[in-house]
Amino acid sequence: MTDYMNEKLNPQVMASNYDYLIIGGGMAADTAARGIREQDSFGSIGILSADSDEPYTRPALTKKLWTDSTFTEDQVALNTTKETKNTTLKLKTTVTAIEREDHRVLLEDGTSIGYKKLLLVTGGEPKRIDGPEDEKVIAFREWSDYRRLRNFSGNNQHVVIVGGGYIGAELAAGLVQNNTKVTLIYPDKILGSSQFPSELAKEYEASFREAGVELLNGRRAESYTKEDEKFTLLLDDGSTVEGDAIVISLGVSPRISLAEQSGLKIEDGVYVDEYLRTKDPDIWAAGDIAFYPDKILGRTRIEHVDHARKSGKAAGKAMAGSGEAYTYTPYFYSVVFSISWKAMGTLDSSLTTLIDDVDGGKVVYYLDDNLPVGILTWNIEPDLDTLRSILSDPPIDPQTLRGMIRSN
Repeated sequence: MTDYMNEKLNPQVMASNYDYLIIGGGMAADTAARGIREQDSFGSIGILSADSDEPYTRPALTKKLWTDSTFTEDQVALNTTKETKNTTLKLKTTVTAIEREDHRVLLEDGTSIGYKKLLLVTGGEPKRIDGPEDEKVIAFREWSDYRRLRNFSGNNQHVVIVGGGYIGAELAAGLVQNNTKVTLIYPDKILGSSQFPSELAKEYEASFREAGVELLNGRRAESYTKEDEKFTLLLDDGSTVEGDAIVISLGVSPRISLAEQSGLKIEDGVYVDEYLRTKDPDIWAAGDIAFYPDKILGRTRIEHVDHARKSGKAAGKAMAGSGEAYTYTPYFYSVVFSISWKAMGTLDSSLTTLIDDVDGGKVVYYLDDNLPVGILTWNIEPDLDTLRSILSDPPIDPQTLRGMIRSN
């Protein structure tokens, strides 16, 4: 371990007061520190993270690290403290309470740290299923989870993935391309069918089957046991699946207990205004936990990297006095095998959909009362501002949507 990292892990290095204190050590924390520095070159910044690693680019854990040989682990760290002066990071640190009146936070070790301005970017807690804790059972979320999974994948090991959302699907694709046997368990009748229209869901699912992923659709894993180094999952139809390791990918629950216990307003997430400020004038919230007013989508909470990056930056700038509202509408994206998709707004296959063939790919409009409330682009590279423009000012006749989005 370098002297630099030893310094960052030494509790004695942490000051007792900061101009800006950030609770959470993910991508929103990184961009928040950078946003603060755009407005304030000198104010002290402290970051308290429960993670064991400095802030890193989370999407790489399920994408490039598995599929791009030119992208290596030494490119994962975001170098937050190196690139934002007068910023101190404390890892493996749990905050147990916020004392709003005293402008202090209490740590699990009994110490406290003061702040002038506080940002909550505590992210999400992965959901789990019943079963014994084991190093080969991973509720996948962190860089350390990637390292564990990478260590016992390959060599034709059998990894059973529970859940077919973003992380589960991307890991299934990554693992099967790295000499790993993969079984994917998901509740949809067709993989992705809760989001994608039928024809695209079928194409999506087929790409996994053709790559050699075993697909167990229409089922949920309820629990697991371990015997003789093998895991057995019990499914809701009474059947069982055996594997060498388990990845649980059932989404996350927003970590809002700190905010709730301190008396901040909670509604789906931490309720914030257009500046990402809570009802306490010295506390902001961003990323997965923020329930914020999107200028196009309405009040919402979004769990995706684009929002984490942009809302973290906006909150940091606002804390440092920018006076700028968060007006950005984020997008979603994923890449598996030869399929690349991007989306904005509501992806709900139960809505009426209009599908437009565009430049070898497709654009799907999700309609509510004949107005688009979500847009999916499939194997094209769209101008995302065009998507924003259509959602914010849609045409009255949905048929005129055809041809409005092209590939760059």
